[in-house]
Amino acid sequence: MIKDLNLREGQEDLRIVEHLDVQKLPESVQEMLSLAATPEEQDIILMATLAAASACVPNLYFHYGPTGKKYYANLQCFILAAAASGKGIANQALEMARVIDEQYPMLIAGDSTLAAWYKALEEQGGCGYMHESEGSVITDIWRNAAANYNTALRKAAEHEAISRNRVKGASEIRNPRLSMLLTGTFGQYKALVPSVENGYFSRLLTVVIKGTNPFDKRYVSSKGGQSAVPKIVGQRLLRTYERLMEGGEQEWSLTEAQKERLGEHLETEYGTLIGLLGDNFHSAVVRMAVQIERIAMVLTAMRGGENPHTMRGNEHTEGRIPSGIMEEERKRGAANEEGMSGAANEEGMSGYNPDTKNEVIYCSDEDYEAAEIIGNKLLMHMAAAYRMIEGDAQDVVPEIKPIDQRKVVFEQLKEEYNHSDLAEEAKRQGISKRTVERWNQSWIENGLVEKTNHGQYRKVA
Repeated sequence: MIKDLNLREGQEDLRIVEHLDVQKLPESVQEMLSLAATPEEQDIILMATLAAASACVPNLYFHYGPTGKKYYANLQCFILAAAASGKGIANQALEMARVIDEQYPMLIAGDSTLAAWYKALEEQGGCGYMHESEGSVITDIWRNAAANYNTALRKAAEHEAISRNRVKGASEIRNPRLSMLLTGTFGQYKALVPSVENGYFSRLLTVVIKGTNPFDKRYVSSKGGQSAVPKIVGQRLLRTYERLMEGGEQEWSLTEAQKERLGEHLETEYGTLIGLLGDNFHSAVVRMAVQIERIAMVLTAMRGGENPHTMRGNEHTEGRIPSGIMEEERKRGAANEEGMSGAANEEGMSGYNPDTKNEVIYCSDEDYEAAEIIGNKLLMHMAAAYRMIEGDAQDVVPEIKPIDQRKVVFEQLKEEYNHSDLAEEAKRQGISKRTVERWNQSWIENGLVEKTNHGQYRKVA
């Protein structure tokens, strides 16, 4: 992990990677992160890698919710950033995906009409990866079709059927599995997500990058070898992709303890966000549970483990469960390079096995913990995007803070406080008394605070 980097004002609380134990991430993720030179670039390459890798993990799925709906790994993400903010590093993940695309076509151009986009997705069996790093390209294409793209992408995020009816006939993609990474400015983002009430807002992972990076000397005199990383990681992904395709569909799952922990987060930390931002943010909070599982599943697929486990039925697990697929393939590839025979490699390998497709792969604790941290931070980013949309900002990347001063004021107030405390905190924070009183009323309406007497309030535990 890169150390001693200057943090930019207003962005520190939105950091993702610096809150992770990078050494516990899959080795391939660590290698992709090594390409970054700033905290912003680290977060960008992390999300780009996860999004691209999610397109390369076919046939793994999990069940979610009371209906047991089936979800696949596919992540859709928008990197919202100004020019020269480092978002170009996301293209390293595209190079990683190109390795698979050369043998198994999966890339779908962002510079496509909706009809061409639909046709490409249909021809690839409803599966694919769309990567576009130049927001101006998609802005022109989407200028008149953004609403239709919005609907199609929203359905793809839920694996819901996308259909079209034309003079030449009707067709339907029944189970779309689309992964996506877009980068662009706030105006380009809002063309796709025009309002917080829009259903796609809560389904699109949004990363807000504020500020412009200083000139990077790497682009003048760079050390050789970095450009090889995406291709090396792509080769590992290719082997994983092929083995998963051969094996048919297989279920992946959190352990019961991990599911309980995820539920607790929804009730506590996430509930506070809803109280601070309002009911329109509720769907983003609830759907983040699905996104956390998707992220964990992608990490499982990239995870190295000496003895990846598959477990039958509803068997319970305790402690850490080594799980994974891709890094075993890395070890296998390394063994081949050293001249070992295929038979010898297979004898010592205990990774994904197509013959065990009726068994369940369980998530390791380290992958769940990483996914939970990433999900928590992504909610902060989505909260920033939420307020930007609500405020109808016009800047490329408007001035933002993670949860703005409402959260600061709320946390500074005692468990029981009165009207005078509100006035004092408003003065301390340099905010008008009327504004804090309005926030206090919203906390009452959202169940974070109860009024105990005239001018007396108590936070709800």
